[in-house]
Amino acid sequence: MQARQALEINREDLARLALERKQTAIHELQGLDQQISDLEIEQEKLTHAEQRLQAKVEAFRTQKEVIKAQYSAAQAQVRISSALSGISEEMGDVSLAVERAENKTEALKAKAGAIDELVITGVLDDPGSNKSSLDQQLQQASVSAGVEAELAALRSGQDQKNNKALEEGKS
Repeated sequence: MQARQALEINREDLARLALERKQTAIHELQGLDQQISDLEIEQEKLTHAEQRLQAKVEAFRTQKEVIKAQYSAAQAQVRISSALSGISEEMGDVSLAVERAENKTEALKAKAGAIDELVITGVLDDPGSNKSSLDQQLQQASVSAGVEAELAALRSGQDQKNNKALEEGKS
């Protein structure tokens, strides 16, 4: 437009200057268009990089939460194992105490049995009675005499039956 006006007034030098400016502006515009195109490509690349980075950040957060949960679970497992270990130690102590009590009970039973056996055989006096060894011997002799008397009575009764049977058989 300026070049036409300059030619109309016969100023070719101004027309040439206007056309040179126009050509320079066109080259600059083409360069700017190329820069805009390059910047759009760069922007697209940056957008994709941002999306990948965002995905990695999300994956990291998720992994961090999983690791935190695993860590908490491991701590809980350690506390449970420690508690169970304490319980098993206590149960071991209880079992040991029960075993000791059973052993003592068996030993006392054996001792009581041995003492009873010694009392029965007469080696020891019966701690429940106030009788002396002489009293016990006299009682034993009395029991033996009573047994002998009953046995003699039974024999004489048997002999009398036999005699009656013989007399009845003769008559």
